[in-house]
Amino acid sequence: MVVDDSAVIRGLMSKWLEEDPAIKIVGTAGNGKMALASMVRYDPEIIILDIEMPVMDGLTALPKFFEINPKVKVIMASTLTSRNAEISMRALSMGASDYVSKPTTNREVASSTSFQKEIISKVISIAAASRLRNNGEVFKGTVSLVDKQFTPAGQVNRSIEKRRFSTGKSSILAIGSSTGGPQALLEVLRDLGSVNIPIVITQHMPPTFTKILAKHLTSATNFDCKEAEDGDLLENGKVYLAPGDHHLTVVKKAGKKVIALNQDAPENFCRPSVEPMFRSLIDLYGGEVFAVILTGMGHDGLEASRKLVEAGGKLIAQDEKTSVVWGMPGAVCEAGLCSGIYPLNQIGSKIKEKLTGLA
Repeated sequence: MVVDDSAVIRGLMSKWLEEDPAIKIVGTAGNGKMALASMVRYDPEIIILDIEMPVMDGLTALPKFFEINPKVKVIMASTLTSRNAEISMRALSMGASDYVSKPTTNREVASSTSFQKEIISKVISIAAASRLRNNGEVFKGTVSLVDKQFTPAGQVNRSIEKRRFSTGKSSILAIGSSTGGPQALLEVLRDLGSVNIPIVITQHMPPTFTKILAKHLTSATNFDCKEAEDGDLLENGKVYLAPGDHHLTVVKKAGKKVIALNQDAPENFCRPSVEPMFRSLIDLYGGEVFAVILTGMGHDGLEASRKLVEAGGKLIAQDEKTSVVWGMPGAVCEAGLCSGIYPLNQIGSKIKEKLTGLA
């Protein structure tokens, strides 16, 4: 179901999505109140929800959707402003699965192929993961308009081999995440408590959103988390989040380890991407990298993870059951690169155990 106060956007999204024969638009609505009535009638699996609407806005409607159906998946859609980024973060904390950034005008929406691809890929990936988790069904949506980063859930080999944990020390913690990542990051950092090494994070997010996410993580955990800036000196116990539209790497300057941002070409269709972050850490820290891959669509981080474990680093991933989309973690698990595959509520404590030598 598509919920947006713009009839043009409702029409465009519906047209795009129904080009895939596996997707059916059961209803559209111009505000939250109308959407609630339609939800009772049509029982949608996924709702694309605008934030700013008359009568009842998206944030007000969101918890009411979950009262009707706790399993419904909601993708927030908003234009890229600080206010909407803040609201989207609140929506994610309230149970929304993901978000998309809408172009500012209807004309820009109509002409944006990247927005079209993002909408389609997120609907397919979230539906696939949800159906597999709920009833074992493999969602057979096509991905003709979607870049090859997407692998539908359920189409992976289930015989997963785990590596032994390396015994060397870890000098930096690196985390990669995408769809479902903001809430996963919050839980991991909250459970982790504190560590005496730097933490670097690449979360697939647009500009503006990453600054808001850093603020939310700081307020909800024991960590000082910041949107990374070029030249930031790495400090133990501090969290550095890759800013939207920039790759985060770490380099050595004048004997100090510092953040180096760049806008090199996207990797795996992502900027920021996990790949350059991991590669830079391998160059600088060798086998002293502790890496974590959390929930996310696609396979970003896979190739650099191969090099990371070859160098002696540690790698763990979130399990399929607790991932919103088991794309990124599934890729490294299926490749046999992980030493641990854990539910979200255990990842923080497992990291702590390994860093402190308690396990």
